[in-house]
Amino acid sequence: MNLRIGIGILGIFSALAALVVVPGYTPNEAETQQANRPNVIFIFSDDHAYQAISAYGSKLAKTPNIDRIANEGAILYNNVVTNSICGPSRATLLTGKYSHLNGYKENEKKFNINQPVFPEELQKNGYQTAWIGKMHLGSLPNGFDYLNVLPGQGHYYSPTFVNSKGDTTRYPGYVTNVTTKLSLDWLKQRDNAKPFFLVVGHKATHREWLPDLQDLGAYDNVTFPLPSTFYDNYEGREAAKNQDMTIDKTMRLKEDLKVHADYTKSGIYNRFSPEEKKRFYEYYENKVSREFDEKKLSGKALVEWKFQRYLRDYLATANSLDRNIGELLKYLDESGLAKNTVVVYASDQGFYLGEHGWFDKRFIYEQSLKTPFVIRYPGVIKPGTKVNELVSNIDWAPTMLNITGTAIPKEIQGESFLPLLTGKKVAWRKEAYYHYYEFPVPHHVYPHLGLRGEQYKLVRFYGPKDSWELYDLKKDPQELRNLYGLKGYEAITADLKKKLSEQIRHYKDDEALKIVEQGQ
Repeated sequence: MNLRIGIGILGIFSALAALVVVPGYTPNEAETQQANRPNVIFIFSDDHAYQAISAYGSKLAKTPNIDRIANEGAILYNNVVTNSICGPSRATLLTGKYSHLNGYKENEKKFNINQPVFPEELQKNGYQTAWIGKMHLGSLPNGFDYLNVLPGQGHYYSPTFVNSKGDTTRYPGYVTNVTTKLSLDWLKQRDNAKPFFLVVGHKATHREWLPDLQDLGAYDNVTFPLPSTFYDNYEGREAAKNQDMTIDKTMRLKEDLKVHADYTKSGIYNRFSPEEKKRFYEYYENKVSREFDEKKLSGKALVEWKFQRYLRDYLATANSLDRNIGELLKYLDESGLAKNTVVVYASDQGFYLGEHGWFDKRFIYEQSLKTPFVIRYPGVIKPGTKVNELVSNIDWAPTMLNITGTAIPKEIQGESFLPLLTGKKVAWRKEAYYHYYEFPVPHHVYPHLGLRGEQYKLVRFYGPKDSWELYDLKKDPQELRNLYGLKGYEAITADLKKKLSEQIRHYKDDEALKIVEQGQ
């Protein structure tokens, strides 16, 4: 029997068994929860790096509410994505498939709504489903009883939302607060007779990193240490050398760091209320821009000043994200929903916070490949659980289906990792396959595919220039030394190429198979 189908059937039979009443028998808490199918809240942020979360050991910022989910449930240390970019990651969440099969390879396209998405299976199983906040798919997919989402990237201030009928509403205030309020409103007005699945999609921490008013200057008294790879020279890594995503050259003073921002003609600031614009002007013009003018920086001093400003804005924007997660958790506690509601926090992918001198994502390198994922399931997931296995975002959909006792469609490419969350010993993947496409704009990252194993990573760049890279993650966790072609690594390289081809065939990526076969 297929493992995924078997697990789904077992989940259904477990739930049915829990409903059988035996005279004189009182069901325990876990059995009661199985009978009462759990609700699920999937909090999904944008570009939030695991390096910025204290549960992952970050010293940059405190994230007490994300940490709470991890401490009361499980934290995944090696959750990777299949294509490190915003829209495609959301498409993979919905479909449980790689980009080449769900058709959403690059940002700013239209997601094909005429394909199965896993919330449809939840609906068949009696769940009410909703997505509120950022979706970024260019279309409104099926499978949701309620949609109220940001068109495209959305705005940080006075955001516009669109519902499933195409009606738009502009809300005053800050987008993270608005998204949480709309989510709480839906939770309070839903059908209490049905279990629910809710995605809370946050815009934070996406570029251009506009903090909530109360968080302006939150990190101004902090001087952040430069990452050890900040002045990477990219030796032996041509794709890394030719990207366009450095803090030095790509990050814009005016638009990204708000140095002498345009408060009159900008479409961003024209959405601000007079008070909001006044507060921003006082902070960024009278403080940040004045400091920039007075220092008259150049060279490394300028680059490092930009780095400090970048992290201060990025982490200040993340403050509201964690605070609003706390508001949601507080409501679950006070309403009594917490005991039977699964809470997930994840980002669409990782992000660079100065490593290699970069911001943004895209590359198969660790900071953009790995994404935070924490999950709480009272009575089922033991508090403090740590998962080190390689989990992929193709696994998110089948896991949500498994948790809710819903059958997993055979076309889903991922596997449920619920057994890992509950401490069961099961056979699990040793390598994860990756394929990135978007080129040349906006960041000139060459298309590439690869395999991330427990110790080694093999990468094949293609398009304008073809090249291979090989890294020993244990000896070189910063991925600075490309071992491909070096004496002594022939057998390791051959074995990884064989495994890469096997993964490509397994996931039916025909385009990738041609690329690797031509470039052996």
